[in-house]
Amino acid sequence: MTASEGGTVLIVDDDREVVRTYRRYLDDTYTIREAYDGEEALDELDDDVDVVLLDRLMPGPSGGEVLDRIRDRGYDVRVAMVTAVDPDFDIVDMGFDDYVTKPTTRDELRRTVEGLLELDQHAVDVRKYHSLLVKAAALREGKSTYELNENRAYTDLESRISDLEATLDAEAEQLVDDSRFVATLRAIDTAATPEDTDG
Repeated sequence: MTASEGGTVLIVDDDREVVRTYRRYLDDTYTIREAYDGEEALDELDDDVDVVLLDRLMPGPSGGEVLDRIRDRGYDVRVAMVTAVDPDFDIVDMGFDDYVTKPTTRDELRRTVEGLLELDQHAVDVRKYHSLLVKAAALREGKSTYELNENRAYTDLESRISDLEATLDAEAEQLVDDSRFVATLRAIDTAATPEDTDG
C-alpha cells in the first residue's frame, strides 16, 4: 500500500477532544478508528489497521504497555507515540516507529501517518527484493552461465532485481531524510526474514 491509497489509522487517546481533532485532521484521506483507553485500543486492533497513533499516558494500561502487547501479539502495525511526555532514555527499548510531542499540528500529524505508510511500503519492497535474490541464487547454483543467459525468465528476474534495487535506494534515502532510519531498519529486519518470502 502507498500513502496515496490511504489506510486505516487507529487513534488512541483518553482525551475525546484530542481524538476528535485528530480525526478531523485525517479522515478525508484515511479510514479512522477510535479508542479511549488501552484495553479498547487492543480490542480495536486487527490486521486491517496500518497505523496506530498512541497516547503514552492513559488510565489503565499505559501507552508503553499497550505498545508491548501489540508487539507481543505479533502485529507489525506502525505505531507513533503521540504524547505530551518529552522523550527520555527509557524510549530506547520501546518498539515504536515515530515519536510526536503534543501539541501537534495537522500538517505534522499527516506527515507522520504518511511517513509510516511509506515505511510499510519500503518493508514490502524489501520482502520482494529478498525473495527475488533467493530465487536468483538458487538458479545460479543449479544452472550453467550459458543456461542462465539464454533463459528469458532468468533475464527478466535479473531485470526485476535491478529495478527494485533502484526503488529501494530511493526509498531508503527518503526515509533517512525523514529521520526514520531506526524504524526503517526494524521494518527491514522484520520483512527480510526467509520465512516471509513467497514460493
